[in-house]
Amino acid sequence: MNRPYHVGVIGAGSCDTHTYTLAREIGYHIGQNGWVLVCGGLGGVMEAAARGCAEAGGMTVGILPGLDYSTANQYIKVPIPTGLGEARNALVVRASHALVAISGGYGTLSEIALGLKTGKPVFGLETWQSIEGVKYAENPSHVISLLRQTLRAL
Repeated sequence: MNRPYHVGVIGAGSCDTHTYTLAREIGYHIGQNGWVLVCGGLGGVMEAAARGCAEAGGMTVGILPGLDYSTANQYIKVPIPTGLGEARNALVVRASHALVAISGGYGTLSEIALGLKTGKPVFGLETWQSIEGVKYAENPSHVISLLRQTLRAL
């Protein structure tokens, strides 16, 4: 049975319009490619990416920090409440074949580090710089191109 790849999109829980647009575009391409979008399920980058994916008809999974399904943003099709707080970042990483980091703070940095430690491909767009092992992209199209190449090789 062929199963779709899971692409984790990680980033800030609140963001400006520019970052929201970048994340939404990446999410759209994830959905268009038939990949499953995995994220933390809340606002900001997570909402934008889930929105784009949903607009493309894709599947969205939100791994939530709390126990309440209703905290997921409106674009999450499969909310998974964990009650783990920030520790749920490890589940986002483990549930993904590859990660895309967009902007973000320390939570995003922790997911980047966990991704690299567990051997996941990590792609960065306007996020933490100069981290060994992260493949940095210039724009959303470049991210998707890198994802396609990487996922084909898995």
